Amino acid sequence: MNDFWIACGHHLLDRDEGGGLRVTDEFLKAYFARPELMPPDDACPVERRLHRDVLADPRQVVSAGEIAAIADADARENWQFVLAFRNLLLRHPTLEAAYLAWLRSGANDLPPLFVNQLVHVILRNALDGCDDPFVLRAAELFFRIQRVLPHEHALLLGDEEVVGGRSPTPVLSLMSMLGATTDAVVEVLGEENAEAYWHRSDQFDMALDLTADGRGPVALAQAMTRWVSHLLGIDVVIEPLRALHEAKLTWYVGLDADATRLGDRLWHGEELGERDADRVLALFRLTFADSSRALDDVGNEPVYLILSMTADQKLRMKPQNLLTGLPVKRLEMAT
Repeated sequence: MNDFWIACGHHLLDRDEGGGLRVTDEFLKAYFARPELMPPDDACPVERRLHRDVLADPRQVVSAGEIAAIADADARENWQFVLAFRNLLLRHPTLEAAYLAWLRSGANDLPPLFVNQLVHVILRNALDGCDDPFVLRAAELFFRIQRVLPHEHALLLGDEEVVGGRSPTPVLSLMSMLGATTDAVVEVLGEENAEAYWHRSDQFDMALDLTADGRGPVALAQAMTRWVSHLLGIDVVIEPLRALHEAKLTWYVGLDADATRLGDRLWHGEELGERDADRVLALFRLTFADSSRALDDVGNEPVYLILSMTADQKLRMKPQNLLTGLPVKRLEMAT
């Protein structure tokens, strides 16, 4: 069985009987060993002692007074964030339970970096045993910002951190024959190079073709299905659509902030202009395997999922919307 996303730290975690990820000292120590928390040469004695102590016992209680005694303001803030994250994980039996509890609380107190890392490792667990590189590459949208890459009529997505550095418009390797040059080169995931994903999965350097009727939308639908099943214990069927046509929007979920705004406008009967309509990257239809799990107002009606890009051609998917936005009677965890 091929391994993938090793850098997320899933190998440092245990699993409970239900398959959920249970936090370990080794996983916590990896956070305390982050560069942001490594005391510099001129760090105060309090910071040095605290760092030494939590590496020895990552579950020990740290008081607010101890944090306040750290001389450097940036260091205090970093410690506040990482301890809040640690405490969230320790309050719950699994990482999945901690993530759902954080969503239910409506809190906005965790840095996006920590949230994305939590999604990353939970999704690695949900996709354990997956042998389809297309599904895994599509799942990267859950925790990595993407940039829409220009190439004829194809809808191609590249990792923003990889392609957004030195070159504002990276050239795809399949375009090199045209003589274009740039600092960033991205290889598009395809049948001929799919096996290479396994040893490149932590590099995030393969582009995804999300063109309608291709492998990309189907792969993303499968990843979303596994996400919902793993965290909510609900079986759903998700299918890509080319267009909504005259669909009745009984319920819809925006898979990103921009898609939510566009969906709200459609809900209120507005027609989208060409510029706004062009920002919609993909559409999906979700149906419940057991309609009794849906709210009575929805019943057997499908739920439509909308994915869009920002005005500057970036995609910031919000996988939490799939959990909090679905019309389910009760939010419960499967693991």
